[in-house]
Amino acid sequence: MTALLDATDSQMATLADLVTSLQVAEATVSSAMAARDGLLAIAGRLAIDIAKQGDRPDRGDHSIRTIAAEIATVQHVSDRTIERRMAAAGMLIDLFPSVWEAQGQGRISAAHSRVIVDAGSHIDSPSAREAYAAIMLPLAEVESPNRLRALARRVAERFAPTTVTERHRTARAQRRVWVTDGEDGMAGLHAHAPAALIHGMFDRLSQMAHALRDENLRARREAKREGRDFEADDRTIDEIRADLLTDLVLSGTPTGHDTEDGLLAEITARIEVTVPVTTLMADDANPESYETTRGGESFMRPPAELDGVIPIDTDTARRLAGTATGWDRVMTHPISGRVLAVDRYRPGKHLRRHLRARDQRCRFPGCGIAARKCDLDHNHAASAGGATCETNLASFCRRHHVLKHHSPWHVEQKPGGVMEWTSPTGRTYIDTPPAPNTVTFTVEEDAARAPF
Repeated sequence: MTALLDATDSQMATLADLVTSLQVAEATVSSAMAARDGLLAIAGRLAIDIAKQGDRPDRGDHSIRTIAAEIATVQHVSDRTIERRMAAAGMLIDLFPSVWEAQGQGRISAAHSRVIVDAGSHIDSPSAREAYAAIMLPLAEVESPNRLRALARRVAERFAPTTVTERHRTARAQRRVWVTDGEDGMAGLHAHAPAALIHGMFDRLSQMAHALRDENLRARREAKREGRDFEADDRTIDEIRADLLTDLVLSGTPTGHDTEDGLLAEITARIEVTVPVTTLMADDANPESYETTRGGESFMRPPAELDGVIPIDTDTARRLAGTATGWDRVMTHPISGRVLAVDRYRPGKHLRRHLRARDQRCRFPGCGIAARKCDLDHNHAASAGGATCETNLASFCRRHHVLKHHSPWHVEQKPGGVMEWTSPTGRTYIDTPPAPNTVTFTVEEDAARAPF
């Protein structure tokens, strides 16, 4: 090995100091995160105590949501994130206090704590949990979280009050599918389901992908022997697997779950795409057509967006636009980009489309649920005389719609669709409609002074 043989004594001493400093820094971070968990656990207990005082049937759910929203808005994160952190902190401190203490001392990291808690969460007896933690803590001090996970599961099984078969029956009720958004017009589709089914699905996709690739290689060799042209399929196995899954989900018929009338086979995918007209007008053969000029400077034209959030490529946007049965046209201010009006070439529910285009997402601070999945709320209740109009309606996801009606949180709509939320402690938070995906123009300085 020749690595670092040329390093001087001074450089090696610097490296040693860096390693030591990073070790201390990591321990400090772990301690700080343990302190944060302690505060979050206190917040969760406070919510339960407040709920008990009113003897409410929701068992503190609305109180927890209300307090989580207060913490989340001041930290500029989602209240769902804070609620999850509160629950995780409560489990760590209440069920595994020795693990929390070790993290607070910087002996283990937050990642180690999560592994220990996750694997031992089904252990009911306090004494059994403590015995389990006593075995795991020395291992956590010397192993990485990834290595610790398998060990934790193995040790936790010794103290489990039920068998893995019994727990699996309960765990099956937590199966779900969800989406995470990525960069460059991509996203991830995730499924949480019984391991045998997930691995079986992956194995079938893999077998199908390899069969397609083998068939392609065979056809290519045959074409080469016969001296004819052949357009090879150059996709990797990963690409073929992804394409097969997409094809099966979007065009396959769920025969095993269909209704008596075959209704599921009639359901098609539904998404909302915003496409600036300048994007549709761009010429693929001329790269300069993807640029626009503002204030003497050149900028790329805005991309199409999925649900007002995720940029998607122009080819996909054009294909979707070409097959659409009707388009929503969003009129925006040429300078500020504010939505002025929405209409459609084919008549529809004008106000609902307008609010969906204006809001794009839930209007509670930090929430990113798409507007098409939200409720339309009368900010000033209709039962109290509130008008059904754009200045009194806004998109709230079901969670924050309920929060508004069943907690001290209050919202008032200001001009321009601006939402002013007031929290239970009297803090105010402003949520402004997100800028639409459109082209805006900057007023030149000389033009701004012109008398017109």
